[in-house]
Amino acid sequence: MKRFYLIAALLALVLLTACVGPQVKLFPDAKDPLKEFTIEGAGADKILLIPVRGLISDSPREGLITSNPSLVQEVVSQLRKAEKDKRIKAVLFKVNTPGGTITASDILYHEISAYKQRTSAKVVSAMMDMATSGGYYLSLPADLIMAHPTTLTGSVGVIFIQPKAMGLMGKIGLGVDVQKFGKNKDMGSPFRESTAEEQKLLQATVDRLGDRFVSLVRKHRKLDPQALADMSTARIFLAEEALKAGMIDRIGYLSDAVKETKKLAGLPDDARVVVYRREEYPDDNLYNIATAAAGGSKLSLINVELPEILNLTTGFYYLWPGAIGGER
Repeated sequence: MKRFYLIAALLALVLLTACVGPQVKLFPDAKDPLKEFTIEGAGADKILLIPVRGLISDSPREGLITSNPSLVQEVVSQLRKAEKDKRIKAVLFKVNTPGGTITASDILYHEISAYKQRTSAKVVSAMMDMATSGGYYLSLPADLIMAHPTTLTGSVGVIFIQPKAMGLMGKIGLGVDVQKFGKNKDMGSPFRESTAEEQKLLQATVDRLGDRFVSLVRKHRKLDPQALADMSTARIFLAEEALKAGMIDRIGYLSDAVKETKKLAGLPDDARVVVYRREEYPDDNLYNIATAAAGGSKLSLINVELPEILNLTTGFYYLWPGAIGGER
């Protein structure tokens, strides 16, 4: 109840300040430029720490009051800024994602690969709770993939998610009338069941997208045939299983990943670990995932989190849907 009154008072203050001047800035603006802050170290050369957290998408993350850049936009903005700083010798990605859309995952894979090529900087992926499907996909260009002892990874595959509305519409007496040019124009429609031919076409698309994922794993990871076959079932792996299969290179904590990154890039022990944020945090550390104080979080008058899967639109995903159960 106290939280309800606190949020209500906050909303009232927002409305009040919108009506009278001068304006009070309650939240960092997503339009504010990214600024560099040092997490640890005092040397000249730097390691940039970039968090990759949540559903991988190129859609803005909407809150009750604020709108934040998409995950893709945020990561690419940080890579562009890093490219201008010759003191950044390595980028350490802190990955905690079940995956996301096909294209958003592929964009991050491409941007990370291109950054490496343009700068010759080393790239390390440090997996946290999970780096499944698109999270593993974007980690493939890394010079070193390291997982937390309790990480879940894998789910190397594709899923076509197709919400259906026929049952609900029937209960409330609604229907949809469709005129179309081309017999497959409304393929994947939520308003009717798919035909056998449509299911075959959709499965063929899923297979081609899955083949692309597996081909990139072959390119970046030297897996034996049995490990590749096991991985291609799209199962998930614990860190120890992934290490044994050759999907990752090390198991350790985030501090270990920092040490490995310094070693890989030939940096001294006092090399700085830096982050890009829109405002400074007191007592900042490696585990802070935000670039702004609002952090992309949503204000809610009722503390109920609906499964994130309910917000997914029809489409193809590099995603482990079993991980979607609300904001992590």
